[in-house]
Amino acid sequence: MQCNVAGRHDWSSVLLVLAAHASVGIAASTSTPRPSVQQIEAIYADAVDDAGVITTIDSGLFDTYRGRDLDWWKQRYSRQRRELAEHAARISTRRLSPDDARALRIMRGSLASTLPENPLFAASTLPAPTGHCGETSRTDIGAAALRDDMYACFDSLGNHLLFEGKVVSRDSAITLLGQIEEPARRKALFLAFAPLWEAVNGKDEPGSPYRRMIRTAAADAAAHGSGIEAAGRDLGLMPAQIEEWLTRILETWREVTPDSPVEPWDYRYVAGEGDRELTAAISAASLLPVTKRYFHDLGADLDGLGIIYDLESRAGKAPVTYANYVTMGRVVNGHWRPTLARVSASYSDSGLYVLNMLTHESGHTVHYAAIRNRPAFMDIGDDLFCESFADVTSWNVYDPAWQQKYLGHSVAERGGLRSQYTMVTLEVAWSLFELRMLHNPDADPNLVWTEITSRYFHVVPHPEYSWWVQRGQLVTTPGFMANYGLGAVVTADIRQRIRSSIGPFNTGNDRWYPWVSRNLLRSGLQFDTSVILRKFLGRPVSLEPLLTDIRRIPATAPISPR
Repeated sequence: MQCNVAGRHDWSSVLLVLAAHASVGIAASTSTPRPSVQQIEAIYADAVDDAGVITTIDSGLFDTYRGRDLDWWKQRYSRQRRELAEHAARISTRRLSPDDARALRIMRGSLASTLPENPLFAASTLPAPTGHCGETSRTDIGAAALRDDMYACFDSLGNHLLFEGKVVSRDSAITLLGQIEEPARRKALFLAFAPLWEAVNGKDEPGSPYRRMIRTAAADAAAHGSGIEAAGRDLGLMPAQIEEWLTRILETWREVTPDSPVEPWDYRYVAGEGDRELTAAISAASLLPVTKRYFHDLGADLDGLGIIYDLESRAGKAPVTYANYVTMGRVVNGHWRPTLARVSASYSDSGLYVLNMLTHESGHTVHYAAIRNRPAFMDIGDDLFCESFADVTSWNVYDPAWQQKYLGHSVAERGGLRSQYTMVTLEVAWSLFELRMLHNPDADPNLVWTEITSRYFHVVPHPEYSWWVQRGQLVTTPGFMANYGLGAVVTADIRQRIRSSIGPFNTGNDRWYPWVSRNLLRSGLQFDTSVILRKFLGRPVSLEPLLTDIRRIPATAPISPR
């Protein structure tokens, strides 16, 4: 969307703010025979800041930072990363305190993930595409290049869908599929995704780009573990239990939804009754003000926290919505310098789906801002925890009381819940899809997706379409979607714990942000997610709050897609 006045920045003033958050330089000396963890951590903090600056400049948000261009920051980052690697390799963990030993492990691990040689390829970000979409069919390129090329297709093709003589983005098309009244037009829009599907999965032949990539990813997962297994460990689940939990969620959804067959191009429309009723109440110009007002009512002043919103479309911008930091919080000259976070998105339409995404990403930024710890611990946790926490607030946009207060209009609880859990269960379905593909990489992905959607969503089988190709993470980080699917379990459990402790927060609660910051977020990476959740909940994570919430949807007659 085009930013409104509230979301538009005077970049000269923003750069002054960024300068105030600037790094203080390398504090360690390479001449130290045996560097201390604190010396290494000072270098690490500078490298982290440089990586954030590099990804921000690369996004096109601004051209320079502190008067230096992208190449200068890359060179400085490379020097500091090299020094960090050298120092980290020279220190022993034998006599370190538990916290120092953990900090050292995190910093060493970051060299392969959040601080790779090229910071634009950090696992925690999805930057502007660097691949070439037209080369996905080549068989002479490596796995990393293939993933980059497929990801590029989400921008060059997915964000340039041709529909009725106009170009629409992926997010806009998804919104329109829930709004267009005429089935024939919905099908035409659905099929407008075909160039993206084919670029990623060809004609679904065994040698398609995706099928080559998933075989490599499965081999890597077998050797080193997958993101799905990592998410399961955070919940104390064995691999077999992960699939059991995902299928229980989908079975519960199947029980509360109409069993009349529905075409895939009609699925979002059938489920989107609540979204359509609120279309007139949600303008593109209102998205950011509404989001800011809600978080202010939760005790989190997004402007006061210095959150930067980059919501204008431009060439080369990442084709996905995401949040990231510019510089991380740290002590500078004896004073705490807060984390500076940003949200990147390109919204040309509005609606509950878009409002949910913006609220979700804003949840990430307040998470960043809440952490106050040593440099090695200054991040928002693993993918499962950070994604599930971001939904703690974003789920409320589907609540009738929230809608009435912030939009001036609301839909019945049934419509809101159906819209909310349509999105949640699609992410659970993608999680199950990836789990099965990683377990059996020679399977036909279209058939795997068809079996899941026909059984749990009552969708008419169409194995000729690769319509599972919607999320960039499916090609960049196979297994990542489990952090959304299993994350829904964590979200529901956290929400229940907050309500029981400080009361409801669906229409605001100024105790919310101080309380969750103190009790859930402040420590950052100091503890494993499993430890944080058990301490916060007082028990292991439970599936029941999510299943109970889904069962609140009353069984009703199906909505006709015609």
